[in-house]
Amino acid sequence: MNILGKILALGALSVVAACANNDPSALGGGGPGGSGSIVAGSPSDPRSPAYFQQTVGDRVLFAVDQSTLSPQAQTVLQGQAEWLMANPDYVATIEGHADEQGTREYNLALGARRANAAREFLISRGVAGNRLTTVSYGKERPIEICSTEECYSKNRRAVTVLTGSTLG
Repeated sequence: MNILGKILALGALSVVAACANNDPSALGGGGPGGSGSIVAGSPSDPRSPAYFQQTVGDRVLFAVDQSTLSPQAQTVLQGQAEWLMANPDYVATIEGHADEQGTREYNLALGARRANAAREFLISRGVAGNRLTTVSYGKERPIEICSTEECYSKNRRAVTVLTGSTLG
């Protein structure tokens, strides 16, 4: 894991811990101007899906033809598990994706293995299985359309999408 990844992971864990303790002062400023105010639903709100996506991280990447979680992926998923445990009203769908190489059938199966690997990790960290569903898109929903390894690597992923909340 690179230095930036470690810093982001530690920062996310600190904010999730502060949120779990209901200690807004531990969040440090809360936004532009350092007023300490948090805009509900914004990326500065530790309980919001926007925060989950942008600060905790909603996706993990995989090596070619692999569904094994790298140490970096495990760090991101650990942050997701902690966020989901602190926000029990949310449910999620984990989307499995593949790059454009290979057949449609192979990539659908690979995407399913990737989504299930992420789901099983989250369950092993305490997230209830009935809060997590999976779907595979194979190579059908690329982030990048290309024929280079740089682009392929962005498409080999599992994305955790918050799909609902019983919050009013």
